Amino acid sequence: MRVFVNIEDKRWNKYDIDFEKIANAAVGKKYEKSEISVTLVNDAAIRKINKKYRNIDKPTNVLSFELADDILLGDIFISLDTVRREAKNENISVSEHTAHMIVHGVLHLLGYDHILDKDAEKMEKKETQILKKLGYKNPYAADSAVCTNMSCCQGEKTIGAFKRFFNKPIGRTLLFAAFACMAALGFAPFNMWPVSLIGIGCAYLLAIKCLPGRTPMRKFLRIFPFGAVYAVAMFWWVLHSIYVVPELESQFAIWTVPALFGIGLVGGLIFNWPFIAISSIRANPACRPILFASVWTVVLWFREWLFTGFPWNPFANIALVNVYVANAMSLYGALGLTFVIVGLIGAICELIKNRRANINWFVLCVFLIFGALGVVYGIKNVHLSAVDCGTDAPLVRVIQPAQNAVQKATHSRAAAIANANYNLGVLENLARAEGEFDLVVLPETSYPFVVTDGDDISIASNLNKTLVVGSNYYKDGNLYNSLIVATPNGTVSNVYSKSHLVPFGEYRPFGNLIPTPGMLTPGGGSELIKLKLSGGDFVFAPAVCYEIIFSDSLMPDTRTPDAIINITNDNWFGKTPGTYQHLDMVRRYAIESGVPIIRANYSGISALVSPDGKVISEIPIGISGHMDGKVCGAHRTLYRTIGRDVWMIIILMVACVLVISIYQISRKDNKF
Repeated sequence: MRVFVNIEDKRWNKYDIDFEKIANAAVGKKYEKSEISVTLVNDAAIRKINKKYRNIDKPTNVLSFELADDILLGDIFISLDTVRREAKNENISVSEHTAHMIVHGVLHLLGYDHILDKDAEKMEKKETQILKKLGYKNPYAADSAVCTNMSCCQGEKTIGAFKRFFNKPIGRTLLFAAFACMAALGFAPFNMWPVSLIGIGCAYLLAIKCLPGRTPMRKFLRIFPFGAVYAVAMFWWVLHSIYVVPELESQFAIWTVPALFGIGLVGGLIFNWPFIAISSIRANPACRPILFASVWTVVLWFREWLFTGFPWNPFANIALVNVYVANAMSLYGALGLTFVIVGLIGAICELIKNRRANINWFVLCVFLIFGALGVVYGIKNVHLSAVDCGTDAPLVRVIQPAQNAVQKATHSRAAAIANANYNLGVLENLARAEGEFDLVVLPETSYPFVVTDGDDISIASNLNKTLVVGSNYYKDGNLYNSLIVATPNGTVSNVYSKSHLVPFGEYRPFGNLIPTPGMLTPGGGSELIKLKLSGGDFVFAPAVCYEIIFSDSLMPDTRTPDAIINITNDNWFGKTPGTYQHLDMVRRYAIESGVPIIRANYSGISALVSPDGKVISEIPIGISGHMDGKVCGAHRTLYRTIGRDVWMIIILMVACVLVISIYQISRKDNKF
């Protein structure tokens, strides 16, 4: 390691001290290509520095200023006056005490501190080991004068009890929790995407400040609050379903608090890894944004399979407020756009840490180029989606009854049939509203009877229209959550059963350990359904409820359908963020696939969505009524052609190439 010594007080010239040897003993071979500067001053000079940068108006022995860069480690200032006094008090030579100051200062540059007793013990042990190798005695054998006011610590950059509190574990825990809440505000219905970016960026900066040098378990525990609070802030609304009907509340209310803890635990286990990864890199910090984005994206990818998957709110969804940025998902998909956005956050954070490093500007430019390519392709996708539907596209009527869950459900055998027929009448009356249409779409489980083979759907024959409706379907001892297609004479022509079941709602991931309201059988997977309507053939891909959130799950590769019909029931979640976020997941899928979506939601939000994610028309939450409209413009996006998993492989390969390139550049020019 190269050590640049600047002597500002000439009295230092009388001491023969090998600064480079001592500093290299402190860092080891890992940083042999790094640089530090050591400036030798007096009390007057170090007091000015201490006041300016630490807001402490007194001299000290040593000050360290870490640059968070493993090439340019930072700057160390040592005061001769204080070192002399302390050496005299400890009955040691000035050279020996200066050696201790150098080791102490270098360890600060490497991320060590002594604010907490346990951290001080670790740092003192390290200092003692290094000084012993250099032939010096243990400086802590007696009371040490090193940094008694802790002004040389990075943690004491700010003043006051409030600032010092946030340098303690409890303070950092609260900071990580606050940043997690900010990160969740970028999603619907808040759509505060700048706050979300700032939250992730602040958590990034805090992680690279307080996590390096910790054991893996301590890193995990320190960053755990971020992942736990981030998950709870995004997913708490799922517990709203417990309180929708009295029967569920009486049975499952006791699980509310354990469920919140469970959500937090899973979130902490999942969302910690990007921060743990970047805290493990000290060489070439320019690699950190790439690693951060890669691990974040892999974590979301992994989430698509856990408990049959729950890929809710990929970070790219915060871009849905801007149609052109959001349509980058037609090229990269939600995971690819997440990689770009998260990488940009990391690159900006590294520039905040060190603007002088040219390689940090290079990394920022790379992510900006990726973003620009996505936007250019997104503009193309917007133009492909903006077509005139013409007369051939069928006119679809979407029904939203907006009855609450108590009205929809049947609560006793005596009232069951009467209640079911009443609900069926509500649907039929809404469908009979004035106007011409070719196809009626009713929401998930809106047909109040269980359908079996050979049954007729009376509402279809009464309306004399082709009908798509959600119902429970029973066959061979199995119960399914299904989308039923009935012809105008009421005959059932197609049955599609939901394959992605909701864990803890429609099946039990842990057997009988945790009670679950329903035990359904999954369907056979994606398929296309062809309808013969007045304008000709209409081919659609069916999706029941949250199946719409899974990339690459709904459409066989053989053909691009005219539309996706998504029937759902968000009655369980009311006006919580989940209902709005579910619509955003529908918009995301339309962009990724290039296929418009017809969405019928029992309580809202029902919508017609174009292939570029724009909502053509909608029925708000809680409004009973119908909506007529056409969708068109279906095309095959590059994302759908390449596929989610192949894109993930490409992303990881690009990340590896970037990391290797950064290491090669760093070897050739250590100015970076």
